[in-house]
Amino acid sequence: MEKTLLGEAFASLSAAELREFGKFVHSPFFNTRASLIDWYDYLSAPEGHEAPETDGVKARLAHSALLALLEKYFIYKEKSGSDTSNKILLAGVYRKRNLPRHFQITLREARQGRTQHNWRHAGYYQNLLDIEWEQYQFDTAQKRTDSLNLQATSDYMDLAFLTQKLRLACLAVSHQAVYKTQYDIGLLEATLIRAESLASEPAIGLYFHCYRFLTLPSEPAEQHFLQFRQMMAQHASSFPKEELRTLFLLAINFGIKKLNESSPGWLRATLDLYRSAIQLDLLLENGQISRFAFTNIVAIAVRAGEADWAESFIHEYRSFLERTWRDATASLNLARVAYARKDYTTALAHLQRSDYKDSINNMVARIYQLKIYYETDEFDLLSSHLANLKNYIRRNTGIGYHRTNYTHIVQYTEQLMALRFNDAKAVDALKEKIRAEKILTEKEWFLDMLG
Repeated sequence: MEKTLLGEAFASLSAAELREFGKFVHSPFFNTRASLIDWYDYLSAPEGHEAPETDGVKARLAHSALLALLEKYFIYKEKSGSDTSNKILLAGVYRKRNLPRHFQITLREARQGRTQHNWRHAGYYQNLLDIEWEQYQFDTAQKRTDSLNLQATSDYMDLAFLTQKLRLACLAVSHQAVYKTQYDIGLLEATLIRAESLASEPAIGLYFHCYRFLTLPSEPAEQHFLQFRQMMAQHASSFPKEELRTLFLLAINFGIKKLNESSPGWLRATLDLYRSAIQLDLLLENGQISRFAFTNIVAIAVRAGEADWAESFIHEYRSFLERTWRDATASLNLARVAYARKDYTTALAHLQRSDYKDSINNMVARIYQLKIYYETDEFDLLSSHLANLKNYIRRNTGIGYHRTNYTHIVQYTEQLMALRFNDAKAVDALKEKIRAEKILTEKEWFLDMLG
């Protein structure tokens, strides 16, 4: 279909939506222009219909009108949300039409529908705020009560605001850790003070502890992370899937950051987060798993001594990888598993099938080759490999903040090759230097080789 605004919008429709929009177009309530029906029929099934009037001006006007109708359909679908939201909207209609009995019945149903649902996310509090606001407007118009629900309205407003503000603050801090940018989140200190007193509320507590472990130093951060994990285990069913995925990803990214800093104890915690996310079916979006998440899961599982589980995961989720990256990602990670089992021949065979177009995967594969050459005493191959690796790091700008880590790996490998192992002082000095290095993902490997 032609990539006009209308064509792109049409292409976004599923088969069911296309049929539903067809009913929309054919309904005289929404559309009284026969030409739009012709254009819909042609655009939805061009092989079965002749093209309508193709005069430049007329065609553009028809396309514009059909796009406007499609936008009305999108708005209609978007507003036809949850039963609770619809009930609140309907209650407002009854209030404006001065139908008090209808209003009270509908608002009561909205309140019951919301409070009986197990979700306790920001939308839950926003719905309760909207319900109280409708009740307030009804009561003041009826002038039949001296006691108003302003306290409840204020309380729910606080809860809705705090949840949304804390969520935004967590996302901002997480983004700042990856990209060089700075966000000024207004009212943040006041929000945190108020949130701490309401931390027993699942949404507020989770985002409060999340913000704290993302921003505090190690020991207090770990305490907040533990409280976050406990609340997550207890209240996972209180959040819609999309928001639960966000919470898990915030925690997982923090765990990966701690792993990159070589902080002890984070392998198992991060792997457990990934496993929980898999069990809750949070890692698939549009039926696919990110190749980055896929690789992280296998890498962390292997480092945690779970090579068999990692291999099972590869075979189970390989088909969910994007087709473009499927074979390369699977091969690289099977190489990772084979290396963990010290099956170097199989590992090198898988690495040869890996795709080197992705710069990070390229570097990961090169590091595995480096380790295999060292462990199998192929020092001539290793020397040549290190020279190529240094050139690649210097030329390639796509590896971003990983550059420091890879540079350290090359430097310490060269020192390892030059080391006289019968010189105990030199060995101990290199060990201490490696232990003190803050950015070195292969720290354990180097210490193992020195041991």
